Amino acid sequence: MTPPTDTDIAIIGAGIVGLSCALRLAHQGHAITLIAPPDDGTGASYGNAGIIADYAVLPVGTPDVLRDLPALLFSRTSPLAIRHSALVSLAPWLLRFTRECLPARAQANASAIASLLAQSLAEWRDMAAEIGGTDLIRQNGALTLYETPRELARATPDTRRALGVRVEMLSRVELGQLEPALPAHIGAGAAFYPDAASLRDPAAMLALLRAAVTAVGVLRVDGRASGLQCGDSHVRVQIGAHSLRARHVVLAAGAWSRALAAQAGDRVALDTERGYHLEYDMAAPPVQRPMSPSTRGYYFSPMAGRLRVAGTVELGGLRAAPSPHRWQVIEDGVRAVFADLPAPTRRWMGFRPSLPDSKPVIGPAKGCARVIHAFGHGHLGLTMGPITARIVADLIAGRATGVDLTPFSAARF
Repeated sequence: MTPPTDTDIAIIGAGIVGLSCALRLAHQGHAITLIAPPDDGTGASYGNAGIIADYAVLPVGTPDVLRDLPALLFSRTSPLAIRHSALVSLAPWLLRFTRECLPARAQANASAIASLLAQSLAEWRDMAAEIGGTDLIRQNGALTLYETPRELARATPDTRRALGVRVEMLSRVELGQLEPALPAHIGAGAAFYPDAASLRDPAAMLALLRAAVTAVGVLRVDGRASGLQCGDSHVRVQIGAHSLRARHVVLAAGAWSRALAAQAGDRVALDTERGYHLEYDMAAPPVQRPMSPSTRGYYFSPMAGRLRVAGTVELGGLRAAPSPHRWQVIEDGVRAVFADLPAPTRRWMGFRPSLPDSKPVIGPAKGCARVIHAFGHGHLGLTMGPITARIVADLIAGRATGVDLTPFSAARF
């Protein structure tokens, strides 16, 4: 099919955020063109832990992380790693991150994140019902596992409670009642988030969303957007040798958004986290809900026919090959909890957009109000996809969003 030369709204990016925006805006009567490279279905929207994490109000950068940062950065088993070859280019990002760890800034960031997460599950339920994915959502909570009494003593459930999150602290006996397959010697207790939900199969949900987007008439152009040129009545998007004119552009390109945001007038401190996962095929995973050991930086996530163990943070850009060591760190941690699991069936690495304050960029671009930013969700892209789509649709329609977008403006950089 010949690519269109004009469209009402061009959406750059076809992950969970871009697809959610496409569906919402198409239902409001807009002609939509979705722009993204050919997709094999294995990007970050597929490879995550599958959690609709409405409890994840704390930013990555906190005073505790600042206190432990030297150990985190230089330990080979740390859940936070930096590729040494990228250290110089990452220095400005790391300086900003250090500042965001200060108490007042971390608290402000948490409050802003909570304002989006408060509505995230309701928006997910609505979208899942629309696309036939209700059965793929499991709502039986999530756990943070504290492996030692010292870790348990350092837990701060009241910080989340103050931001509207329900948290129940469990003793080791209560944890065993909730997760009977957890070995008896593992853990001193846990924090339980009863309102959390998860996806039985992220790939299946994405397939339903793609099908729904196609069914409402969204056109797709396979290619990477390389340029934005703003005019008085339109934005011209360059895609290889092809040019597309749009009344509005939604920039939802995840880890690839920085250069395009700069062309729209915003220099955003975005870098890239490389996320990893291992999967173990099995009929009955050994946990019934997502569970994260508090110091290890990953989740045990039960999914249809398998256990996915996903997470850790590796700062290192978009070009370097995956690090086998990061998979080994995950597998060693898995064996420390479930020693009898078989060998991993498959492994994955993908790219997350990472901002120093853990807040996405949502709102009009400074240099071109016709470009709406919707990127930088970090670890919460899956969770925030539908709520971001609702906000983007409200902005384009000129409606009140019901959320203070000031903390999410690109102007903060």
